Order: sequence, then C-alpha cells, then structure tokens
Amino acid sequence: MRKHGVIPVLTQWNHLIYSFNASGLVSEVMLLYSEMLACGVLPNIFTVNVLVHSVVKDGNLSFGLELLRSFGAKNIVDTVTYNTLIWGFCEQGLAYQGLGVLSEMVKKGITFDAISCNIIVKGFCRIGFVRYGEWVMDNLTTCGICKDVIGFNILIDGYCKIGDVNYAVELIHRMRSEGIVPDIISYNTLINGFCKKGDFFMAKSLINEILGSRRKKDFKILAGTDNRKEVDNVVVLEPDLITHTTLISAYCKQEALEEALSIYEEMVVNGILPDVVTYSSILNGFCKHGKLAEAKVLMMEMEKMGVDPNHVSYATLMDSIFKTGNSVDASALQSLMIVRGIVFDVVVYTTLMDGLFKAGKSKEAETIFITLLKNKMVPNTTTYSALIDGRCKLGDINGAESALEEMKEKDVVPNVVTYSSIVNCYIRKKMLDEAVNVMRKMVSENILPNEYIYAALIDGYFKAGKEMVALDLFSEMKLIGLKENNFILDSFLNNLKRSGRMWEAEELVKDMMSRGLSLDHVNYTSLMDGYFKEGKESAALTLAQEMTEKNIPFDVVAYNVLINGLLRLGKYDAQSVYARMRELDLSPDIITCNTMINAYCKEGKFEHALHLWDDMKSCGLMPNSITCNILIRGLCKAGEIHKALNVLNEMLSLGFSPTTAIHRFLLDASSRNGRADAILQMHEHLVSMGLELNQAVFNTLITVLCRLGMTRKAVSVLEDMTGRGLSADRVTYNALIHGYCTGSHVDKAFATYSLMIAKGVTPNIVTYNLLLKGLSTSGLMKEADELFALMKEKGLNPNASTYDTLISGHGKIGSNRESVKVYCEMITKGFIPRTSTYNVLIDSFSRVGKMTQAQELLNEMQLRGSLPNSSTYDILISGWCDLSNQSEPDRASKMSCLVEVKNLLLEMNDKQLVPSESTVFNISSTFAKLGKKFDARQFLKGPYKRNIV
Repeated sequence: MRKHGVIPVLTQWNHLIYSFNASGLVSEVMLLYSEMLACGVLPNIFTVNVLVHSVVKDGNLSFGLELLRSFGAKNIVDTVTYNTLIWGFCEQGLAYQGLGVLSEMVKKGITFDAISCNIIVKGFCRIGFVRYGEWVMDNLTTCGICKDVIGFNILIDGYCKIGDVNYAVELIHRMRSEGIVPDIISYNTLINGFCKKGDFFMAKSLINEILGSRRKKDFKILAGTDNRKEVDNVVVLEPDLITHTTLISAYCKQEALEEALSIYEEMVVNGILPDVVTYSSILNGFCKHGKLAEAKVLMMEMEKMGVDPNHVSYATLMDSIFKTGNSVDASALQSLMIVRGIVFDVVVYTTLMDGLFKAGKSKEAETIFITLLKNKMVPNTTTYSALIDGRCKLGDINGAESALEEMKEKDVVPNVVTYSSIVNCYIRKKMLDEAVNVMRKMVSENILPNEYIYAALIDGYFKAGKEMVALDLFSEMKLIGLKENNFILDSFLNNLKRSGRMWEAEELVKDMMSRGLSLDHVNYTSLMDGYFKEGKESAALTLAQEMTEKNIPFDVVAYNVLINGLLRLGKYDAQSVYARMRELDLSPDIITCNTMINAYCKEGKFEHALHLWDDMKSCGLMPNSITCNILIRGLCKAGEIHKALNVLNEMLSLGFSPTTAIHRFLLDASSRNGRADAILQMHEHLVSMGLELNQAVFNTLITVLCRLGMTRKAVSVLEDMTGRGLSADRVTYNALIHGYCTGSHVDKAFATYSLMIAKGVTPNIVTYNLLLKGLSTSGLMKEADELFALMKEKGLNPNASTYDTLISGHGKIGSNRESVKVYCEMITKGFIPRTSTYNVLIDSFSRVGKMTQAQELLNEMQLRGSLPNSSTYDILISGWCDLSNQSEPDRASKMSCLVEVKNLLLEMNDKQLVPSESTVFNISSTFAKLGKKFDARQFLKGPYKRNIV
C-alpha cells in the first residue's frame, strides 16, 4: 500500500498492532507504532491500550507506567488502560504497587469498575494476602462498584490455596446472602480445595449439591444452612468436565486409583467426554501405581477417542518407563514425540535428563541439558536440581557445585532438594565437614534444612565413629524446631546396633514412642537385626510378631533380616524359612536368594542351592556376581569342582566373566591334591573363559603355590606377571616369603625381604610375622629377637600373632625366661595368647617340674577366655606323672601328684576331651608304680579306654 502512496488508516494500523501483540510478537508492536507515527497517523485509546498491554506483558512495567502517564497527559487513556497496568503489576507479584496505580486512577478522575477491583483482589491473593484482598474488595464496593461472582470466586480460590477451605465455604454463604448466585466455577474451586486437603467426602458432597440443584428452586450449600436467606430464582448447575477432572486428579495424587476410575466411568456415562487433562491425570495415577501396561493402553484409548496426548501425557509415561530401568523404551517414546510434532518444554527436557542420569547414561543426560539451553529455554529449579543430583550420584561434586553457581547467576533460586543432593554427595565421599558447610550455606541463603538433611548428616557422623558430633547436630535440629522422624531414629538404632548397645536402643525406642513417634517397618527391621546379632532370638521374634499384630507389612529387607537371623542360629533349615516367605506372598529379591543359597551351601544341600539358582532365572530374577561367588565358593569347599565349573559356564552365558574371587575359590579347591599342574591348568582354563589378568589374579596364583611350598613355580609366575607390565606388591612379596619359610629356606625369605625394600615396597606387620615364624621354626631365636627389635624401630606395632610366634619359639628351645618376658609384654599390650601359645608355656614349665606355675597358667588362660584343649591337659597330666616318678618326692607328695592327675582327668571328662594314647600309658604306668594297680585297671576300663587297632 505504502509503495503505491496509500497510507493505511488508523483502523488498519490498530488491526495490525493488535494481531502482532496477540501472536506474542511484542517487539514488533513498538516498531509498527513508530511506523504509524511516521506516516502521520495519531493513536486512539484502542491503540494505547494495545501498546500498554504489549509492554506490560513483556514485563517492562516502568515503561508501561511511563506510557500511561504520557498518554494520560493527552487524555488518551481510559479504565482499560489503567486496568491493564494494574494487571501487569499484580502478575509480577507487586499488588501494593498495583493498588497505588488504582489510587492514581481515582485521583485522575478515571472511573474504576468491578474488573479493576477483581484484578487487585487477585493480585493480593496471588502473594498470599487473601484477607487483605478481601478487605480491599469490601472497601472498593463502598465506593459504588458491585461485587460479582468473579470477585468471590477469586477469594474462594485464594482461601482454598492457603488451606482455609472452611472460610471459603463461608464466602459462598455470604455470596448467597448478598444475592450473588455461586456458579459452577465456585463449586469447582471449592471441590479442588477439599481435594487438596484430602477431604473427598466434602468434595463429593458438593457434587451432590450441584446435582440437587436440578430439583431445588433454591438450594443449600452445605448441611446446616437452613437459616440462610433464599434466592427466588431457579438455579440449575451441572457438574462439568472440570468438576470431574478435579476429583480424578486429586484421587490419583492420593493414590486412590479405584475411586478415580469410578468417577471417570461416571462422567462418560453422563455424556461428559474427558479431555487431555483428564486422561493425563488418570495416566499419572496408573504410573504411580506401577501399572505401566494399563497406562500404555490408556494412551491408545485417548487417540481412539480423538484426544491427542500432549507433552504432559508423554512426560508422565516417559518418567514411569525410566523408573522401571527401561531407558530404551523411554528413548523410543521420545522419538515418537518428535515424529508427532509434540513440542518439548522444560518439563519434558527435565524428565528426559533425570531419567537418563538415573539409567546411568550421564553423557546423554548432559546432551539433553545442552539442547534445552540451545533452544533458548530457561531451566527452572527442578531442572537444575535434577542436573545437580545426576552429577552428585556420579560423584562429580565439582560439576554439581558449578551447576549450583550457574543457577544462581541465572536467578534460579535453589531449594532444599537442590542442596540435599550436594550434602548427600559429600556424605557419600565421607567429606562430612564439607557437607555441614553446605548446610550452613543454605541457612545463610534463608533455605532451611529439613529433617532429612539432618538425618543424613547424623547418620554419616555415626558411621564415621564421631558420635558426639552426631549428637550435637541432633540437638541443633531440635533447637530450630524440627522433630525426630523415623529416619533419624533408624540412624540412632544402627549406631547403637553397631556398637552392641541394644539395651540403649530399647530405651531410645521407648522414649521416642512416648513422644508420639510410631515405629515403621525399617525401624523394626533394624531392631530385629540388632537382637539377632546379639543372639537374642526371642526378642527379635517378639518384634516380628508385633509387626504382624500391628499389620505392619514385612518387606523383602525385613524378611531377609529374619531369614539371616534364624539361619545364623542354626535352629531352622533354609527350606522351611523360604517356604514361609512364599506363604506370606513376599517375592524374594536377589538378597533373599543369595542368603538362601549361602544357607543351603553351609548345610551341604547343594541340590537345593542349584535348584534355587535355576528358579531365579525362570522367575526373571537374574543372578548377580555375588550369587555366583556364593554358589561356586560353597561347591569348591565341598570339593565339587565339576559342578562349580558348570555354574561358571552358565554364568558366562548370562554375560558374566570369572571374578578374582571365583579364581581364588577354584585355585584353592584345585590345590588340595598338592599338584602344581592342577592349579596351573585351572588358572589357564579361567583365563580362557575371560578372566582378566591383573595384579590380584597373579597374586592369588603365587599365594596358592607358595602355600604348598612351590616357590620355583611361583617365581616363574612372578616373571610372567612382571613381563606383562604388572609390578609385584606387598601381597606378592609376602606370599613368596611365606613360601620360602614353609620350605625352611629362611635365607631366601630374607633375600626376598631385601629385594622388597630395594623395590620401594614397604614391609608390613604380616611380612615381619612371616619372617619371625621362619626364624622361630628354625630355632634361630637370637635373630628373631633382633628382627623384633628392628620392627619396633621402624614404628610397626606387634600384634597377637607376633607375640604368639616369639613365645612359641623361645618355649621350644627351652628359653623359659624369654618366653615369660614376651608373654608379660603381650598381656600388658592387651593381647590374649592363643591356646597353642599357652600350651608351649605350660609345657616349658612342665618339662622342668614347675607344675604349680604350669597349673596357674591353666587357670589364667581360662580366666582370659582361652579354652584349654586335649593337648593342654595331656601336657599337664604328663607333667604331674613325671613329677611323681622322680626319686626325690616323698610318698605324700607323690600321692598329691596323683590327686592332681585325677582332678585334671575329671575336668577333661566334663569337657568331653580325650587324653592321647601316650598320656593314657603314662597314667596307668604311674598308678601301677605307686601300688595303685587296681586304680590303673579301673582307669583302663573307664571312659578313656581306647580301642587300639
């Protein structure tokens, strides 16, 4: 037109400006307006109103206010102009500023109307100041405007959103008393309010009120309103699509799926066709109940009914599919969305990213986030929280911290969920102080930590052994008004369980319950586990019974604890426990099956174990590497190598490779015949099956060979190992030293020790204990004492094994003084000698006739919890017999020796221990020499008579 010199008239300019504004092309509106002015066309009120609306819609309130005042000076503004600007302020949460614009409007003599009032009221309701909004409405109506149903509906919605549904009902009474008839929106808003509160009875009562309006000239809102003023006109209301969808959505959110489906059927029968929102709500309900198949069927039904699923429908289904661990189907659904032209919004991208992170596809998840940014979308708090959580789960704390800083730069406010992920990440990394610092940072940003953050920190510090810090955090939590919950109780219970303080756990539970906290199934499980571990079977079973009486369902974890506890006590066989679990309709998980297979293996019921292995696969429960390890270990211990290899072959078909643990089990089993070729053949066989050759595998092979003294073969394996670029470590050298010492090649053992140090590998206490054992076995106790002193100089603390070796070594060469000296040091350090060590000490005293000291050692070992064995009594009895046979003692002393012998024999009999043949001969010979031939004959006829073949 303009090329031909035709200038559009104002009406045409207005139509263009309005169309661009309605299409969201706000920036173009001002350009058109400038062009219009350049053509000499002046605006009218319609033009001004569209301009102000476009600017306000874009969030530029200051420019909008400037335009209003500029055009106001030219008298080109009206009520609509002011209402538009007031709406802009209220939309931005600036209701007070909007009220200020209304005041200016009054001062300028511009008439305000019911729309002005409703906009202001909605603005205050939006920021939660509902009562103030009501006060504004009451005051404005005194200035001559009439209240309408829209204003009341805004207030009803406001009160419902702040949880004051009862007052919202009172507003409906007030509407009626003021002659304003509630409409279906009034009822739908109230129904939504009651649904959010979980009061479905009241929500359905309101629907009945709506239905009753068909038959009543004037109807009551709720029971008990007979005294209300009646209206003369007939009101007929019908529950509409929104009414039913509101109830369906609420029921689905409360996981009351049956009720939701009942309402769905009812609405269809009444001729109300569901829309995409209704279907999406039911879809969400199916997904929450884990009914994925039904959800997919519903999606197909939607399409048959002519309702196209939207991005919300797809995002809901996708999220549910991801939660089942099926990322392939979720990706297929994403492709379908693209093909069908479904627009991806922030919610869809966030669902995709979160699902991919949880499926272990972090690269794809990060790509989705980059795509979101490339599409000019602004990530919200949920998006960043999912990104941070995904990075935290990967242990990428730096990436998580970086995302947190990025969201702050973009003015996206983090919430407690965002920070929870970072806190938990630090806790998993055992960086507890850093986790606390993050919590303090939250508080400084006015984001208050919740009970779950405190629970995670308290649990972390308990596990780290820092009980006092955990207790301080617990006190701090209570000071800020947070209450104990079941998670915190469980942290305390697990801490007390770990330290064997179940009596304190009992007192804690009583205290918590007195303050109104009910135990959940997790708390009961922790308590049961603690009691079983302390051997208090009856207390654990009482708790199990209490759970049943209170209708607290056993989950698989609880039943696993029960199974483990009962099987550990050995009072129940695995088959009966497993059968009982099936009776209770509890589906065994992988932990249950592993526990059962382990129990069967311990009972020697390998057929049952193999049958359960097959059952697992037929039920779709795939054995894991732990299952394989347990079964193969059990079979190997029983010498069933062929069956173990069969299991291993099945394991390969499931996609597993032999592990280092399986390699160890099979080599140990193969070494029982003492043949190096059998060990090496098994090793080669496992390598051919996919066993990864690493340091641990070579160390196992070297250790098994050295244990049998096959050091030449072990050295050959070591050469192969180093030839593959793998270095020998402490385990390797210790194995070789053990092998040389076993073969009495102490010089080679020390040569290996020197090589070890030269290679930069630091010996540990095991190294020195092996060398000490080698020296002691060879009787080289002077060298052993020197090595012991060197070990101490290097800062290594001796352990019980070190002292046992030295005591035995000195005892065997008759160095009683040194034995006692080392023994005293050992006791001072808090170590308890083994029974064999006590036997050496007792023997050293017995051999030199110091039977009183030997007897005292027997008493002392029993006081310290070391149980004497047959050898202990053989040594003492032989010692007393030898003492009585000496020529020096008089007859009374000799008879006293025989009394000691008889007492020791009675002790042995009480402990069901049997003396050796040499001891029996010694006793009978000693009795006979002292003229006690009858006693000797009686002894030989007694409980210790041996059948000598």
